[in-house]
Amino acid sequence: MSRHRHQPEPGDLIEIKRSVYQHWALYLGDGYVVHLTSADEGIRCLSASSDTTLSKKAKVKKQLLKEVVGTDDWEVNNKYDRSRTPLPVKEIIKRAESYIGMEMTYNVFCENCEHFVTMLRYGESVSDQAKIGVGSMLALGTGIVASAVIAVACAAFGSPRDKSREKK
Repeated sequence: MSRHRHQPEPGDLIEIKRSVYQHWALYLGDGYVVHLTSADEGIRCLSASSDTTLSKKAKVKKQLLKEVVGTDDWEVNNKYDRSRTPLPVKEIIKRAESYIGMEMTYNVFCENCEHFVTMLRYGESVSDQAKIGVGSMLALGTGIVASAVIAVACAAFGSPRDKSREKK
């Protein structure tokens, strides 16, 4: 059974603690979340370790929070509220619902699930998780190569808010 801190409110960011990474979703209300997950129905969600490629296809899904969480711990984590102003809740929900069913490019460094939900809540994409991953690569001495790969990948694929959206 999953554990969590308190009941989410519409527009809240939900951090789901997976074994190697955190998955992020945005709470819509009535037990539902929207999140960026694998376009492959057989894969539960995306992570840096689930594939060796930098970019892949992802799909925006609306699902029950309890289905997305499974047995993992989760919490409401609006940590960026300290440095950013959330959009009005109605606008956050409207934006989120407009993406449901869309296929998007997933890139662990600049278009991950945390980037997606922060773009919905704040109007800009942010991911501490991606920054930490880049920092780890830099600490391992692969800094120049890692920085170059990330810069090329992010320039080539842009960010979710810059993309023209298409329904599958």
